[in-house]
Amino acid sequence: MRLPVPDGLPAAPLRRWLAAHAVPGAETHVDGVHRRVFPGGVEVTVDLGTADRCTEVVVEVEPGGEVDPAAVRRWLDLDGHHRAAERHLAADPLLAPLVAAHPGLRVPRAVSGAETALLTVLGQQVSLGAARTFAGRLVAAHGRPLRSLTAFPEPAALAAAGPDALRAVTGVTGARARTLHALASLLADGLDLDTADPATARAQLLALPGIGPWTVDYVALRVFGDSDAFLPSDLVLRRALGRVTAREAAARAEAWRPWRGYALLHLWTAEVFT
Repeated sequence: MRLPVPDGLPAAPLRRWLAAHAVPGAETHVDGVHRRVFPGGVEVTVDLGTADRCTEVVVEVEPGGEVDPAAVRRWLDLDGHHRAAERHLAADPLLAPLVAAHPGLRVPRAVSGAETALLTVLGQQVSLGAARTFAGRLVAAHGRPLRSLTAFPEPAALAAAGPDALRAVTGVTGARARTLHALASLLADGLDLDTADPATARAQLLALPGIGPWTVDYVALRVFGDSDAFLPSDLVLRRALGRVTAREAAARAEAWRPWRGYALLHLWTAEVFT
């Protein structure tokens, strides 16, 4: 499949994002070519090319597999509201040069809401590299081997494993393992983050031990597609804003509504993915 990209997008930040978030065993990223598993156990290769701007995404699906092009487009935010966001954010003196540097920057969304939420818990209060290490161990222990990749573990498998086993295979703290298990159990019991009402899902997630606003806001940004989702306590964001407090970050972002999610991506990109 060849998927056109309206207005094009800055390819280098997206390539770096995908490479930095690639889960060992379940994903690979080499020179703009990203391979991962889609729901149903289908291996998919997405080629962003090596040019500065990406105007077309080439998608290859394994023989016999099927993937809805809309799922790929949503994952990469190809049809997002970046133009409206950039018109609004360009009025801010801080964001104007960032928007000018990376016009068309998108917000990477989720292929699977359950997978993204579980990975978010693994990434709480640790570096991105550490989170990837934990995730790779989880995939190796509980994932389902496919042709050349391993599918991310199903929530039911993680729920059945129990918190002690999850701690043993990943190396996370006991508290984090209990949170991971509680979330996996909630998902296994029927919470479908890809179709759930966002407000209801937020309440269910916040009711779990070890899940707070940062985790839920990140899920809102990537899974629910909330373009105004914002993470004021995020350390990288606060550093990008001049090492401000979470309260100061939230106040600074009020002027960016309803596009705080795109502002967040521009700030993250300037700080980490450029």
